[in-house]
Amino acid sequence: MRHTPPIKHGTRISRIAGIAALVVAAAFTGTGTALAHTPGASAADQKVDGVIVVAGNSCSWTNASTSAAAPAALTVDRTTINAPGGNLACGGGIAASLNNNPAFTFDDTAGTARTDLIDITGRQSFISCRYKATNIVWDRDGTSRKYINRAFTAAKTSGSFLCPGSVNTPAGDASMLFR
Repeated sequence: MRHTPPIKHGTRISRIAGIAALVVAAAFTGTGTALAHTPGASAADQKVDGVIVVAGNSCSWTNASTSAAAPAALTVDRTTINAPGGNLACGGGIAASLNNNPAFTFDDTAGTARTDLIDITGRQSFISCRYKATNIVWDRDGTSRKYINRAFTAAKTSGSFLCPGSVNTPAGDASMLFR
C-alpha cells in the first residue's frame, strides 16, 4: 500500500480561499474593448463575456444575455451563464454557478457601474462554498464598455466549515465587458 502524506491544514485552507476568490471574481469578468452601445441596441448586442485568472486557475464564459444594452440599467440572466444554458467553465477542478440575476446601473458621467448583489456558489471535490457581495462598484476602462472592479468583500452565506468566512477581491482582479 502506498502512503501519501496528508495535506497540511494551512494548505487546504489556502486552496479553499483561492477557490472562494475565484468563484467571487468569476461572477462578472471580461476582456477586450467594445464600442459604446446605444440604448436601442438589438438583443444580439445585449451580451456580456468574461474571463478571470485567480491562483493559477481561470473561469470564463461568453454570450451571457442582458435585459438591455449598457449604459441603460440592466440585469444579467444567470441561466445564460450557468450550464446547461450557458458555458461558465473553470480550470483547476473548480465548478461555479451564479445564484441570482445581478442588476447593474451605469453612471456614464462618472465612468462607473454598480452591481446590487452577486450570489455565487463554488465547488471543488466535496467542498461547496456560497458567497454574496453587495453594492460592487466598477470603473469604466476609457470609452469602452469594459469595467474593472474596485476592491470588495464577499461574505460566506453557507457551505463547508473549510470555506473562509469572507473573501476579499482586490481592485482590478475582476472585469466585465458589455457588448
